[in-house]
Amino acid sequence: MMDRLTEMEAFAMVVDQGGFTDAAKKLGISKSAVSKHVSSLEARLGARLLNRTTRRVSPTEIGLAYYDRARRVLNDAGEADALVTSMQSAPSGLLRISVATDFGVNHLSPVLSEFLSDFPDITVNMVLNNRYVELISEGFDMAVRIGELEDSTLRARKLTETTKRMIASPGYFEKYGRPEKIDDLNAHKLLHYSNQSSGNVWKITAPSGEKRQVRTAGWLSVNDGQSLLNAAISGLGIAYLPSFLYAEAMEKGLVEDAIPDLPMEMQGIYAVYPPGRFTQPKVRAFIDFLVNAFAEKGPTEW
Repeated sequence: MMDRLTEMEAFAMVVDQGGFTDAAKKLGISKSAVSKHVSSLEARLGARLLNRTTRRVSPTEIGLAYYDRARRVLNDAGEADALVTSMQSAPSGLLRISVATDFGVNHLSPVLSEFLSDFPDITVNMVLNNRYVELISEGFDMAVRIGELEDSTLRARKLTETTKRMIASPGYFEKYGRPEKIDDLNAHKLLHYSNQSSGNVWKITAPSGEKRQVRTAGWLSVNDGQSLLNAAISGLGIAYLPSFLYAEAMEKGLVEDAIPDLPMEMQGIYAVYPPGRFTQPKVRAFIDFLVNAFAEKGPTEW
C-alpha cells in the first residue's frame, strides 16, 4: 500500500507540475526516482498514463481519469494525517463563545475558572447576549443554545436538559387565585420575555398533548430571565421560565408551579459549532469539559 501511495503521489505531482523535474523538486527526491515510480505505476496498471515529449508531459485520457481519483485519495490521506495531528496537539489559543445571558451568568461563569485552570494555554472571550448570533460571520468558535436548534448546518452536542414551567409566588396565588387550566391564564398577570422572536406568546402543551398558544399583552416585559424571576418572586405575576433559573427559588418555596397538571416542557441545552472535517482542539476540549460539568445537572436538578 505504501508503494502504491508513493507511486500515486509521484504521478499526481508530475501532472500538477507539468513535468518530472519540477515534480522532483516539489517532492524533494531525484528526477530518476519520480520517473521510476511513475513507470512502476504504469506497469502495474498495464496502461500508459502520461504522454511524454521532449518539451512537455501531459496525462493521457486514462491518465486524466486516474489522476482525478488519485488526487481525491491523496487529499483524504492528507486530511487523515492532519486530523491526527490536530487531535494530539495541546488545546490553545483564543476561544470565543456566545451564550444566553441567563445561562452564562448562572451556570457557565461559575465553571470557567476550573476550565482555565485545566487548560492554561486557552484564553476565553465569553459574550453574553440574548440574540441569535451567526457563528462564522461574527467570529465565534462556538455557542451554547437552549431549545430547538434552528440552524441545521451547525454541528451540535447535547450538554443536558432543562424544563420550562409557569411559576409565580405563593403571595401572587393568594391574591389573584391559581389558574386551573390554560384558558384561565387570560385572566392573570403574565410576565413576558421581550426578546422572544414570537413576541408575547407562550407555547404550552395541554394535558391532551395539544399544542396551545397563549397570547396576552402581559403586565411586564423584560429582556432578562433573572429579572423575570425576581418579578415573579416579588408577586408581580406568572413567568414562563426554564428550570436552570427557577429551580433554587422553587426549592426555597419562593415560587410554585402555576398549573402542576400540565405536561412538563423539555428543552435541550446544546454546544453548537461550525461544521468541518475535524474540530479545533480548544473547542473539543471545552465541549468535553461542559459535558462533564453538567453531567449531573438537569432537567430539574439545578
